[in-house]
Amino acid sequence: MDVIHRHLATQDVGRGQLWALVPGDRDRVSCFFPAGFPQQAITNTDGFVVEELRSIGSGVQVIGRAGRVGEGRVLPLVGDRRTGLATNPERQLFRSLRTALTQRMAEDDRALRDWLVWHAHHHGLEAALVVDRSGANPAAVVARLAAQPVEGIARVMILTTDQPLGRPGEGDERLPFHAPDAPGKDRMQVPAPDPLRAPFGEMILYELCRALYLGEARGVLNVDVSDLVTPGQPTVFEMAEASPRGVVMLAGRRIYPWGVDDAASLGFADHICERFDGAPGNPRWCIAPDQLPDGAVWRMVRIGGVDAGDRARLYWRCTGLRHPTARISEIVPKTALVEDALLLATLPAFFGGTPQRPPTEELKPAAQRSTNVTGIVTTMKNEGPFILEWIAYHRAIGVDTFLVYSNDCTDGTDRMLDLLQTKGILQHRENPFRKTDLKPQHAALQAADAEPVIKALDWVVCMDCDEFINIHIGEGRLTDLFAAVPDANMISMTWRLFGNGDVDGFRDELITERFTSCAPQFARKPHQAWGFKTLTRNTGIFKKLGVHRPKGLKPQLVGHVNWVNGSGEPMPETEYRNAWRSTIGTYGYDLVTLNHYALRSAESFLVKRDRGRVNHVDRDQGLNYWFRMNFNAEEDRSIQRMLPRLREEYDRLMADPEIAAQHRACVAAHRARIDALRRTAKYDDFYREITGERLRRLSRMLEHFGSNVFLAGPDVIPDEVLDFADRPDFFFTIPDAQVPSEAAAR
Repeated sequence: MDVIHRHLATQDVGRGQLWALVPGDRDRVSCFFPAGFPQQAITNTDGFVVEELRSIGSGVQVIGRAGRVGEGRVLPLVGDRRTGLATNPERQLFRSLRTALTQRMAEDDRALRDWLVWHAHHHGLEAALVVDRSGANPAAVVARLAAQPVEGIARVMILTTDQPLGRPGEGDERLPFHAPDAPGKDRMQVPAPDPLRAPFGEMILYELCRALYLGEARGVLNVDVSDLVTPGQPTVFEMAEASPRGVVMLAGRRIYPWGVDDAASLGFADHICERFDGAPGNPRWCIAPDQLPDGAVWRMVRIGGVDAGDRARLYWRCTGLRHPTARISEIVPKTALVEDALLLATLPAFFGGTPQRPPTEELKPAAQRSTNVTGIVTTMKNEGPFILEWIAYHRAIGVDTFLVYSNDCTDGTDRMLDLLQTKGILQHRENPFRKTDLKPQHAALQAADAEPVIKALDWVVCMDCDEFINIHIGEGRLTDLFAAVPDANMISMTWRLFGNGDVDGFRDELITERFTSCAPQFARKPHQAWGFKTLTRNTGIFKKLGVHRPKGLKPQLVGHVNWVNGSGEPMPETEYRNAWRSTIGTYGYDLVTLNHYALRSAESFLVKRDRGRVNHVDRDQGLNYWFRMNFNAEEDRSIQRMLPRLREEYDRLMADPEIAAQHRACVAAHRARIDALRRTAKYDDFYREITGERLRRLSRMLEHFGSNVFLAGPDVIPDEVLDFADRPDFFFTIPDAQVPSEAAAR
């Protein structure tokens, strides 16, 4: 195995650098200028006739006829005549060889040799041109490779450059920040610029390597040293040679170790996992150069000017080698990783080693039960007047258990909950958030996970006292919903936002009867409009309860997930880990809706604003919240078919004198708080604004506004827009620059 080193040295040509001037037939030359070279500086000159100019990435290739001046050639640059020295091609080095054009950055010499062995064995690789960005001493690399020749490999060239090949302004590609699947990038410190190790940016290098070294190769495979083209017949080179245009595209699937002892020991054999929700990407190619049509241009992710068709060969991108770390969770969410049987059977056997494997997980017994005992976990603060209706309604549709956490109540909510607990209607707990660093809602859910009453349930949902499960099939009960989707173990119920319907004053009446104005079903904006809550079977597929859906997917059990939307349609795997709202592709209301009465009356909203939020405790429920949640565009009375059963259950509760007395006390406290707030200038002014004619008219137009309007608030809407209410096709938004920075950050 012949191992050689070549070093590309640029030439200073005044306006910048020249990568190389490669001579061709007679006086024809190709000039290669790096990324950032000013293209306007290129022109016909006395001594250079430009025949073709190619922009490749942000580099420039100029093909033309150049006159000779001494040992140099005239360059196509404006201003004083400049000349450059020719770099003679060495295409004979790879003539008729199946060759790889590859880059290495983080991979060590052991990984480089393993990579050569793999592709020689599985694909008949015969040579490699390695663009070495590792910073290793090239003479030492040459010596180490030459000392351990690879069967089938005739030649390896280690190519270094005197100019950095990274994208300007970007940091070290090896760091987790640059890992495509790394979680929490918004919380990471942006790496300092490192042009030597930044992600590759010198795209013209592919055409330059073609001109200098690879133009006569039998085949050229373009993948990095972290990439393994999957085994199997035909080989990737045979596929390219059999292609009508001499090109086969490659698609990369990122693979990962489950864990490693230390980053230095990490190798190909450790990569036995992939993302269950991942999709191929990172396109590359393999070509038969002499079969390419005239004018084809080698680029990093495609061959310009060639339609390669839809067929693609898969390769595995060993992401742990590209971004070495002992903590795999820094470069990919562990909740997304699943062990792949083919990887486990292939890579350790070929490369040697014993990879760390994911622990075994099993479903809970409840996953096999045929019963449907259902419970709700909720948090409350000053919800006194509304508790009984909410409890009565959900008992009427089949909810068996209620676990309620409360904190800082001043309207008798806690006393009502204590009373209902003594009557056996629900379970009441003090919210333990003060003993943690968690927000009240998250602290409650954490505590609920350990509650025997929750562990004993078949189904559980986390929802609030202003949300009502509205089942549209059968008799409107949970048994009907479960029967409609018998195999489901998660059912997401998309919100339908109900506005105040121009109801200003608080009265002790049923919310589900009094408020019927709402958002259209197709309401993409604001982003809260399609939030959902999820009925979840107690299977153990997830680690813990979550506000909108369970959290902490155990990826070993991902095959057991059967998650449907409110129309009974399957949710895509891409939603399994983090989704909390519906999209155009996942919303559905055919079976069930979650009616969300976030505002109730204008007077009650004053108390809600004064009370604060249980999740986003640092955000004011002020004018912007009212504006974006007050949808009064349509009317929906579908939930009212349940009013007879609701009233029956409600009356049963109110027949208890103690419960009735405490309800009246809560109503009186709520009324007193409203009156106290309205006696303050701040809240009286706010009340007048939210009940004013302008906001009432806007509440019927919300579907016509863009996201930035909801972020900025109603004050950015010109008054003339109010005249467009009867135009169904109008749309209004504002530029990003007009959104307050604190709103844009949410």
